[in-house]
Amino acid sequence: MTTIRREVLTLPAAPLGPDNPLPPLRPLDEAHRIDDRDRADLPRDMARQVDYEPLRSLLPVQVRDGYGRGRAPSGLDALVIENDRLRATVLPALGGRIASLRHKPTDRELLYVNPVLQPANFALNGAWFSGGIEWNIGATGHTTLSCSPVHAARVPAPDGGQMLRLWEWERLRDLPFQVDLWLPDGSDFLYVGARIRNPHEHPVPTYWWSNIAVPEDRRVLAPADEAWHFDYEHRLRRVPVPEYDGIDRTYPLNSTYAADYFYEVPDDRRRWIAALDEHGHGLVQTSTDVLRGRKLFVWGTGPGGRRWQEWLTEPGTGGYCEIQAGLVRTQLEHVRLEAESEVSWLEAYGPLDAPPEGDWHSVLRGAEDRLEADLPRADVDGAYDAWLPYADAEPGERLATGSGWGALEVLRAGWKLPGTPFYEDTLGEQQRPWLHLLRAGSLSEPEHHEPPGGTLVARPWRDMLETTAATPLAEYHLGVAQWHGGDRAQAVRSWERGLQSLQDLESARSPRSARGPGAAADRWPLLRCLAVADREEGHHERAADRYAEAFADLCARRPDGPRDAGGDDRWTAVAAALGGEAIGALLAAGRTADARAVWERLEPATRARGRFRLTEAELLAAEGRREEARAVFDEGFEVADLREGAESIGVLWARLDNAPLPARYDFRMRPDRE
Repeated sequence: MTTIRREVLTLPAAPLGPDNPLPPLRPLDEAHRIDDRDRADLPRDMARQVDYEPLRSLLPVQVRDGYGRGRAPSGLDALVIENDRLRATVLPALGGRIASLRHKPTDRELLYVNPVLQPANFALNGAWFSGGIEWNIGATGHTTLSCSPVHAARVPAPDGGQMLRLWEWERLRDLPFQVDLWLPDGSDFLYVGARIRNPHEHPVPTYWWSNIAVPEDRRVLAPADEAWHFDYEHRLRRVPVPEYDGIDRTYPLNSTYAADYFYEVPDDRRRWIAALDEHGHGLVQTSTDVLRGRKLFVWGTGPGGRRWQEWLTEPGTGGYCEIQAGLVRTQLEHVRLEAESEVSWLEAYGPLDAPPEGDWHSVLRGAEDRLEADLPRADVDGAYDAWLPYADAEPGERLATGSGWGALEVLRAGWKLPGTPFYEDTLGEQQRPWLHLLRAGSLSEPEHHEPPGGTLVARPWRDMLETTAATPLAEYHLGVAQWHGGDRAQAVRSWERGLQSLQDLESARSPRSARGPGAAADRWPLLRCLAVADREEGHHERAADRYAEAFADLCARRPDGPRDAGGDDRWTAVAAALGGEAIGALLAAGRTADARAVWERLEPATRARGRFRLTEAELLAAEGRREEARAVFDEGFEVADLREGAESIGVLWARLDNAPLPARYDFRMRPDRE
C-alpha cells in the first residue's frame, strides 16, 4: 500500500535570510530574450507565443537576496510518498520540490540529489537551489516559489489509496495551481497530475515547465531530429539532433558553454525524455500530450559552467544537467489561458533500461519500445482520465501550510476552487494591511515606523487604493501599482503627493515633536521610488540627489540599537538594499564622494558581505585607487546573489588588470566577445 509520512531531511544549508524590502520597480533582468534577427524564422505559433505577454516586472513579488554562503546542518521538513517500488521525498517548504526519487528494487537514485541547500540567484525573484524535480509556473525562468512554502495534504487517489496534493497561489499571474503525486500499488512510476486554473473573467498568460535534475554523465534521449538551440548570446536557431556543429550534443559533457536544446517533437509522437548512463540505466519522464515541450539544459565544460556547478553544491561532487517538459516548444513562450478555464495533464516518472549507444533512430526505437512495454502510452492517458475526477477532491489531513495570498484573493473575489482550499487561517502579517483595506476600506499604518511591506498591484487592488484615503502610505502603494501597470506619470504624481502630504504633516507639528525618528512617516520609501523613476528616465543627477536624501532620511529615522549582525533584520535589510542602490546611482552620476559617504554609513556586517566587497572595489576604482581595488580581489570575496549570466565581476577585473580573470571569479556562460 502507498504510504505518506513526515520526515526531517538534515543537510548543510545556507539560511534564506530576509527578503529585499524595496519593491522591484526596475525592468526584469531577464536572460531569456531573443535576438530580433531570429524572429523572422520562427513558426507562426511560436512567434505569437514569444510575443504574448512576456513578464516585465516581478511585482507584487519581492526579491529574495538575503542569503549567504555559510552553511550549517539544518533540518528540512519533508514528506515521503512510498510504495513497494519507489520512494519520493518532497520538500513542501521549498516549492514542493521532489528532492529524491529512489527505485527500491535496484536501489538506484533516479535524480541528481544535491547534498547541500545553497541558494543562488537563478529564480525570477532570486533565491533558487539545484537538484531534484521542481514545478515552474508563472513566467520564463525558475519560479518565484522555488524557496517558498506550498500547501500540502492527503487526498483520495483513483486506485483507492492516497495522493499527496501540493497547491499554491502563483502571484505573478494570479493563478492557483495544484500538483497531485501518487504511486499505484506495485507501480514503478510516480504519477503526477497537474492543473492550472484561471478563475478570472479575462484571459491570463500562463507557463509551465517541470524541471528534472539528473547526473550529467548521461545520454539524453527525446523523440526528435531537430531542436531549438538557445544560449547566453540570446540567439535562437534550429539545429539537427543528435549532432550539431559536428558534435553529438545529446551527451551533456560534449558542450563547452551553457545552452538550452528545445526538442522539436513531432505532433504524432509520444511525449517523453530520458537520461541514461553508459550501462543504459536512468530516468524517463513521459506525459499526456498537453505537455508538449521537451528540453535539455547543459552547463558545459568551460570554466564558467564548471564554476557554477561548484557554486551550487560542494566542490568535488558530481555535476548535473536538466531535462524538462513544458506546455509549449520553448521556455521563451507563454500561452493564453482563457477566462474561467483550466489546463491539466498527467506526467509519469520512473526507471528506464535501454541501450544508449548507437544510431540515433535505433536508440530511440529501442528506448521507446522499452518504455511502451513498461508503461504503455494508453495507460498514461487512462491514468489521466482516472485522476481528473479526483482533482476536485477535498483535501484531508493538512501536512504543510503555504502562504496566505490565495486566501486573501479568495476572500476578495469569492471564488470557489474545489480541491484547492485557501484557508482563512493562513492569513498572516503580510496580508494584514490588505485584509484591512478589503474589509475597512483603508490601509493600516505599520507600527513603529517599520519599512512598508509589499504592494498588491492587480487591478482590483489598485482600484481600492485609488478610492481609499490619500495617506502618504496609500500614495506610496498606489504609485507602485500604477508603475506596474505602465502608468508611470501617474505613479510619479502619486509619490509626489505622498511627499507633499508628509511635508504638510511636518509643518503642522511643533518643532519639538518634529524631531527624532518618531516624528512622522518616513520619507525614504517615496524618495527611493522617485529616484528609480528618475534613473529610468535618464535623469541621473536628480536620481542621485533623491537617493542620497532617501538614505539620509532612513539613517535619521531608523530606530536606535545595534548596527551589526545582531540588529533588527528588517532595518539591516532595508539599509543594505537602499544603500547599495544609492551607491550605484551616485557612481553613475560621477559623485564618488557622495557614494563614499553612503558606504561609510553602512553597517560593518553589511560592508563585509560579498556583494558589498564588489561594490567597494567599484567605488575604489571610481576614485582612481586601482591598486586598492585590485587588492579587494586578492583578499577574496563571494557575491552570494550573483545573477545567472551576470558579467559585472569580469568587467571590473578587466578595468583593473590585463591578466586572465581568476578561476574563482569566472562565471561567464558564453565565449569572450572580441
